[in-house]
Amino acid sequence: MNANKYTGLGFRKDFAEELIDSNILKPSFIELAPENWIGMGGYWKKQLDKAAEKFPVTCHGLSLSIGSPDELDVDFVKQVKKFLKQYKVKVYSEHLSYSKCDNAHLYDLLPIPFRKDAVKHIVQRIKQVQDILEMPIVLENVSYYTPVAAQMKESEFISAIVNESGCNMLLDVNNVYVNSFNHKYDAKQFLKELPLDKVAYIHMAGHEQVSETLIIDTHGQAIIDPVFELFEYAIGLVKPVPVLLERDFNIPEFDELQGEINRLDSIIAKKWQTQHAHA
Repeated sequence: MNANKYTGLGFRKDFAEELIDSNILKPSFIELAPENWIGMGGYWKKQLDKAAEKFPVTCHGLSLSIGSPDELDVDFVKQVKKFLKQYKVKVYSEHLSYSKCDNAHLYDLLPIPFRKDAVKHIVQRIKQVQDILEMPIVLENVSYYTPVAAQMKESEFISAIVNESGCNMLLDVNNVYVNSFNHKYDAKQFLKELPLDKVAYIHMAGHEQVSETLIIDTHGQAIIDPVFELFEYAIGLVKPVPVLLERDFNIPEFDELQGEINRLDSIIAKKWQTQHAHA
């Protein structure tokens, strides 16, 4: 098993040309937000096509708003389906949150109340999306800074949605770390309470600690050692899946980015090659 088959990198216009032509950056796949590219023509369409020829593509959406009280935007989902087929995308992930309400785009990922009625609502919407796409979607555990009208634990909320909808899970290890710090819970225990058999994708990223009691999930800094350590623990609990390094801004030199990919690869090799030698 080759560890390099796992670790990918977010595809950003800031360094799209360089990534396509780079001899330094060597991700095993690229991830992009489909709504940023749907309907794109001209120069950027050509760059995307070049990138898709060089790397497998996964998609991580921003505006499905699966927890929204509004009706599902069926036309948008159909556009996503067409895009996924065009670029042979096998993983389409989104956030277990919402970003639209009363037809207003809020430009942020807002936490959903951990409630049974919210579970029922979201499960119905997930099934509707999956029926249109004809594939399971992959939902990410998100970072949040205050719980909203919670009636159940976050891990119970996530598990109920995943198990009842038939979707898969995107395990964002940095989000687990951020939430465990901000809300003062044990990150490893939280991981063990999740439906880890449904994990189909993993995200890793950096964050910023802004005070002694608050961390903000930014995707703009290097991954810190405790998050790498939590990643090593987490992948010991799940089957091999693609791992994505997120870096949305403050893009460092390519050798530094590749260094983070290499570190993830080395952890993967140590854990997954040993545990899944016959996979």
